[in-house]
Amino acid sequence: MTNKNISKEEVDNLYNRLVISAKKRGYFLNHDENYAKNIVRGLLFNEKRYGYRSCPCRLASGVRAEDLDIICPCYYRDADVAEFGACVCRLYVSQKVYESKEVIKSIPERRPKKEFSPKADQPLAERFKNMPNEIKQPNHLSYPVWRCQVCGYICARDQAPGICSICGAAGERFSRFI
Repeated sequence: MTNKNISKEEVDNLYNRLVISAKKRGYFLNHDENYAKNIVRGLLFNEKRYGYRSCPCRLASGVRAEDLDIICPCYYRDADVAEFGACVCRLYVSQKVYESKEVIKSIPERRPKKEFSPKADQPLAERFKNMPNEIKQPNHLSYPVWRCQVCGYICARDQAPGICSICGAAGERFSRFI
């Protein structure tokens, strides 16, 4: 199977769905439509290969449980867009980057390095036996928890989102919950 097995219609369909979904949540897709569609093609390729849309800019293991953090939109998107104006693969960008069409510089990888390499055919318990604890059970409580005052959406991250991903309320409508 190659990336060429993905039809133009499949790419256009997913691209259009992502544009609508992103705008509802305060994001934009890269202003370079050709570039964005190539990333979408990679997402579709990974979906056919692994059964899920892992980020095409990262190495997936092929084991969904190990790759949950890089299934698009990945766990790191919000922080990357807030800090750098785009996610690491540059599919999602901030409104400022989208409107200014500025060139997106290199974005550092936030994903922790994994020091293990389980085999896909191993039983699940065996695969996770030697996994570092911070990967097995990330410390989500190390982040502040934010609550949307409009709809009640709760998220744990360094800073409040710019826009609520549920109701679209502006970032100033979030308050620190925990």
